[in-house]
Amino acid sequence: QVQLVESGGGLVQAGGSLRLSCAASGTIFAINDKGWYRQPPGKQRELVAVISISGVANSADSVKGRFTISRDNGKNMVYLQMNSLKPEDTDVYYCYAAVRLRRYGNLVAVWGQGTPVTVSS
Repeated sequence: QVQLVESGGGLVQAGGSLRLSCAASGTIFAINDKGWYRQPPGKQRELVAVISISGVANSADSVKGRFTISRDNGKNMVYLQMNSLKPEDTDVYYCYAAVRLRRYGNLVAVWGQGTPVTVSS
């Protein structure tokens, strides 16, 4: 069984920074895409940023220039550095990974439990 555990969320003033971390554990052959999503109240979960196994990153227009996603494949970690935070960034942030459990197995979507981020004005 694969688990993703997020950390690093919390309360910060507008203009401040936070760094989210996500650790993957379990029987893992490889992890393809890793990403961060958030889910505003009453809305669908939305992509914040994603990074491929080769390190190609994409992010939502709303966070471009402020948030940076990175990964450490050796440690099965993915990070989200969030700078210049705004009150509208307040949300629960979820880690995502597309995991291959065996060499020739299918990719399985795995989600973390979420970590809350609150940005005060």
